[in-house]
Amino acid sequence: QVHVEESGGRLVQAGESLRLSCTASVRIFSNYALGWFRQAPGKEREFVAAVNWSGRSFGVADSVRGRFTISRDNAKETVYLQMISLRPEDTAVYYCAARESDNRYYTENHDYEYWGQGTQVTVSS
Repeated sequence: QVHVEESGGRLVQAGESLRLSCTASVRIFSNYALGWFRQAPGKEREFVAAVNWSGRSFGVADSVRGRFTISRDNAKETVYLQMISLRPEDTAVYYCAARESDNRYYTENHDYEYWGQGTQVTVSS
C-alpha cells in the first residue's frame, strides 16, 4: 500500500517563505508524477503545482506562479513545494498526491490515485 506524507506546514507571517516536503512509499519513486493541491476552509481542493517523473516538466497554478516552485529529488524520494512571499489567502491544508505516469504531469484532482493527509499552512497578516 502506498503511503504519502507531507510535512513542513506551520504558522507564518505574510511575506515569509516556507518549504513543504512530501515522500511517497512507492517501489520506484521515479515512476510517479507528483502534485500539490490545497484546500481552504469552505472551498474546494484546488491545484497548486505538479511535476513529472524527472522534474524537467512541471506546471504551476496562475494564482501562485512566480511565488511557488515545485521540485523533486528522486534520490531522496521527496517532492518539495517552495513558497515565497506568502499571503493570507495562501492559508489552506496542502495535500501531496502521486500517480504512476509516463512523461506527463497532472493538474486535476481525479488524475491522482494516492493522497497524503495534508499539512496546514497558515499565513497571518
